[in-house]
Amino acid sequence: MALVRLDKALADQGMWSRKDVKALIRKGQVTVGGIPETDPGRKVDRDKDRVMVSGREIALKEHLYLMLHKPAGVVSATRDERERTVVDLVPPELKRPGLFPAGRLDKDTTGMMILTDDGDLAHRILSPRSHVPKTYIALLDRPVTEEMVRAFAAGIPLKGEGECLPAVLRSRGEREGEVTICEGMYHQIKRMFTVCGATVLALKRISMGALPLDPQLEEGACRELTGEELALLEQRMPLGLGEIAQEKESN
Repeated sequence: MALVRLDKALADQGMWSRKDVKALIRKGQVTVGGIPETDPGRKVDRDKDRVMVSGREIALKEHLYLMLHKPAGVVSATRDERERTVVDLVPPELKRPGLFPAGRLDKDTTGMMILTDDGDLAHRILSPRSHVPKTYIALLDRPVTEEMVRAFAAGIPLKGEGECLPAVLRSRGEREGEVTICEGMYHQIKRMFTVCGATVLALKRISMGALPLDPQLEEGACRELTGEELALLEQRMPLGLGEIAQEKESN
């Protein structure tokens, strides 16, 4: 990890401006390794140096990665004049400038979302060419059939957007299906089922990449991802389905 100025590292957390940080340092309220620091330009290692402000330890991070259990009735946006947004659900201690949802869920869809200020990561996990899977549980108005399973695997044509990439559909009960896709067209899963003659009554995202939604995370709550979880997030589609998708893209 490259070293960074102390004042920048603290200002990047979103709790203070650069001017505020310098004032705190002048007042002796910032310590590095337990020793008061008077130089705002002091270089620190975000991963190794223990920095405290007014007796509170600050975890210096270049980027923030949060898992959110999205409830229904919340929009996937950074701000909205009329609706509550997913960013509004983030507690003050985890908020920072530039935080945004990496991808979208419909207002009435629940489940796992990733909030971050890392645009590069968002692009990697959302690009159809990356084949990062997203898995959902869909409650339907009718049972999943073998015809539906075959149609999803072949790629379903959606009006105005052409044929979507192959997807995996598995039955999970009388009227419940588990769907894995590697792209994110508008209302894609609902539209795919509509083509197959079924209506989605409820939809929940349960995983992205190889990272499952934390079963202990209540609706409306969020927490930081660990390094191991971040790696799982970027895992691609199972080999067979990924190869099919790549072949369709090249034709």
